[in-house]
Amino acid sequence: MTMAILSVRALKRARTRHPIAVFVIRRLLALVALALGISLVSFVLTHLVPGNPAVANLGQQASNDPAAVHAFEARYGLDKPLPEQYVIYVGHLLHGDLGVSEQTQRPVLTDMVSYAPPTAELALTAMFIAVVVGVGLGLSAALRHNGWLDRTVRIFTLVGVSIPIFWFALLALYIFYLRFGILPGVGRLAPTVQPPPTVTGFATIDSLLAGQWSTFVDAVSHLILPAVVLAAPVTSLITRFARAAVLEVLGNDYVNAARAKGLPTHTVLLRHVLRAALSSIITVAGLALANVLTGTVLVERIFSWPGIGQYAYNSAINLDLPSIMGATLFVAIVYTLTNLVVDVLYTVIDPRVRLA
Repeated sequence: MTMAILSVRALKRARTRHPIAVFVIRRLLALVALALGISLVSFVLTHLVPGNPAVANLGQQASNDPAAVHAFEARYGLDKPLPEQYVIYVGHLLHGDLGVSEQTQRPVLTDMVSYAPPTAELALTAMFIAVVVGVGLGLSAALRHNGWLDRTVRIFTLVGVSIPIFWFALLALYIFYLRFGILPGVGRLAPTVQPPPTVTGFATIDSLLAGQWSTFVDAVSHLILPAVVLAAPVTSLITRFARAAVLEVLGNDYVNAARAKGLPTHTVLLRHVLRAALSSIITVAGLALANVLTGTVLVERIFSWPGIGQYAYNSAINLDLPSIMGATLFVAIVYTLTNLVVDVLYTVIDPRVRLA
């Protein structure tokens, strides 16, 4: 009893002295429980999908052979009851084993390490474009409220949110690749370009580290079109929220007081307006990452980008259950970690936010 009281007091002191550290530790522990819950849901949903993995992987002719089907199911544990399959899967998961892919015949974790950097390069570039352009347009539209620029931005953001991403990707391919040939169409590098030695997995960074300038230019040119397509709906979303947040802040008394003191316009915007609106913008940017991760499946498929989206698509087509589970866990964990970073940033931007 005494030890429990001392532990509670020590936890309270730690929360008082290091609130952010305690908050992060609690969230990381919750992340483990969340990952197990996601694994259960995705495991059940994956096995409820109509179709037979043996038929998808062996082919119709081979699947007519009972011995071949039995050997396939025994190899991947599909002949066991569903609860037993999940217990075995969780046991392997706790040891860092995501299983073996039925399509690549490699460990799923190895595939994740191989396919994650191209997706990260594409997603981070798209988010950078979306945040920079979205905040800039939102701020400009708010400062010219009800002007021609504000009306134009609202129309374009409405269109950007409404257009399906696959249609926009096909339209961009037709205009910039097929019609005018301004940008390359598909792939990460041209077939004639020598890939740089792998250090980070990012083609742009690795080519710079290797001093391959022509490879860097080619990698950037291949990255522009899919990144812009992926960033388009997110940019529209961030623009609309940034405009609304800035408009709300502009009417506050402390902004009017800062202007009355004769502070420069850029100082008022950066120190008072943007800082107060940043909480809403960061929230939307964190949530927008979900759109980027889900959009990568279509964008990577259309642009033949060798990332997690392409890998997940091929896994779904072939009913590769371990790979589907691995891709699902990857997206869920990245999204959860992003929310964790957003929550921590709240305390940096706004000290009034209390960590519960």
